[in-house]
Amino acid sequence: MTLKIAIIGVGGRLGSTIAREIILDERFELTGGVIRADSDHADRDLGEIAGTGWIGKQTVIRLEDALEDADAVIDASTPQASAAIASRLADLGGPALLCGVTGLNLAQTDALRTASEKLPVLAARNFSIGIALVEMLVSTAAAGLPVEKWDAEICETHHRNKVDAPSGTALVLGESIAKTRGQVLDMVAERGRGGAEQGRRPGAIGFASLRGGAIVGEHAVRFLSDNEEISIIHRALDRRVFALGALTAAQWLIGQEAGLYSMRDVISGN
Repeated sequence: MTLKIAIIGVGGRLGSTIAREIILDERFELTGGVIRADSDHADRDLGEIAGTGWIGKQTVIRLEDALEDADAVIDASTPQASAAIASRLADLGGPALLCGVTGLNLAQTDALRTASEKLPVLAARNFSIGIALVEMLVSTAAAGLPVEKWDAEICETHHRNKVDAPSGTALVLGESIAKTRGQVLDMVAERGRGGAEQGRRPGAIGFASLRGGAIVGEHAVRFLSDNEEISIIHRALDRRVFALGALTAAQWLIGQEAGLYSMRDVISGN
């Protein structure tokens, strides 16, 4: 059965990469691609945006014009748009929603949770299957390493144009550590240390962000004691990993009951 998918934010880096994978894979059909009203991609062919060549479907501005019996919607837009998209899909009764937008605030996250009462919603700050596994490994490590003896540090590196720091993925990994330790991340996170009086607090989770070049993404979680160190590292070598992970998640999400899911649900098969 061909899986029909619409993309919100198809003109962006993630959206266009997902569109390319859909077009090139006969298991999927791209029903439409939504852009902002002021986008430079107005009336462009989706295949041209994806780099596959003309496919006879143009970008649209209205969400409804992209659905066309879609089985799932992948949101790769902006935090400001995500809440409205989730609410609109809930009003329409579907289809399933995969949100890959980072930097959501509490109200925007609540909008996804509210929509999940009516339709299956998967929220992921990173669609990589590898990162989902790393998150599980980090939780396991944090559970077995006493907080009073082991420090936790997270370092992430991305291309020069990435605007949010720490990355959404780094925060997910930090949240996994904090939750396992019985902590609240906002209470123990240390970001951008500097100055003479910035010594490490006991139980802190440190974040460091590097930006440069065209690096797709690298995350390193380090647990350090007085005598040894454990490092868990993930490197994305090609942006395709995010698109392929999104499509794997879409296949899994179709047919699930209404609810809020994560990539960990996908890889664990729950």
